[in-house]
Amino acid sequence: EVPTWGDDLRAQALDLGLVTAFLVLAFVSFFRKSVALKYVTLVAAVAFLGVSKSLLISIVNVFALLGGNLPIFRPNLAWYLLAVVTVVSTILWGRVYCGRICAFGALTQLMDRVLPAKWRVNVPRAIERRAAWIKYGILAAVIVYFIVTGNPGIYPYVEPFWLFGLHLRTPVLLTMLVTLLIATVFVRNLYCRFLCPLGAFLGILSTLTVFRIKRWSECKHCRICEKACEWGAIKGPEIVMTECVRCDDCERLYEDTKKCPHHLIIIRKADILARRAGTTVSAPLPSSPGA
Repeated sequence: EVPTWGDDLRAQALDLGLVTAFLVLAFVSFFRKSVALKYVTLVAAVAFLGVSKSLLISIVNVFALLGGNLPIFRPNLAWYLLAVVTVVSTILWGRVYCGRICAFGALTQLMDRVLPAKWRVNVPRAIERRAAWIKYGILAAVIVYFIVTGNPGIYPYVEPFWLFGLHLRTPVLLTMLVTLLIATVFVRNLYCRFLCPLGAFLGILSTLTVFRIKRWSECKHCRICEKACEWGAIKGPEIVMTECVRCDDCERLYEDTKKCPHHLIIIRKADILARRAGTTVSAPLPSSPGA
């Protein structure tokens, strides 16, 4: 007996409901630009999508897209929901998936938050911008490998997402994972910034992004956001969308009336005008001759 759509929906109702609830949380935190909700979302991504469900978008899915071998639709509705939201949100706003939804990315951001800042090594901007190209090289290499061999089995050697599953935990892969996590202690978000082929794929997709981050005219000269960006995604007045993961840091600075020069200049001008208006005294009228 062939299952009906109703049977499939009932069987997957809990998973669909939980994934939907998580995605609602992720995008509420994104649109509200709330730091607290952002970290709640990151914890939920690790605990729910990572540890509980092992539900992630992977370079394997890019292979499947190229080979026409995506998961069967009806038994995998929750995964398709996550995949569609990932693609649509990337086109609309950029790499929101990388910054809020990916369980491994969430794990490294939480590590960065709880580990002492004095342990970190700040990569010089010039090196950072060149190193960001490494992930695109890895993406090209694994796609060529897949096209030539038809074998997607290279994926655990280029992405650590299998961490959240129970298979593939070989001594070689565990050694690579431990090395990566130790390196991440010292270089924040190392894998996401420099090595992730899926991040490179979404970075290419983000060149289509519709709603980009706003900039003030003062951004041509100010470097506050550029220095604050932990992802190397700001270059002067330009937001480099291929690297931006919509972490919100620069957007909060953009709206901060106490730190952003745009607001400070407006407030200063208003203050000067108010002072001038307050000190202007009307000239006395001339006295009449008979007075």
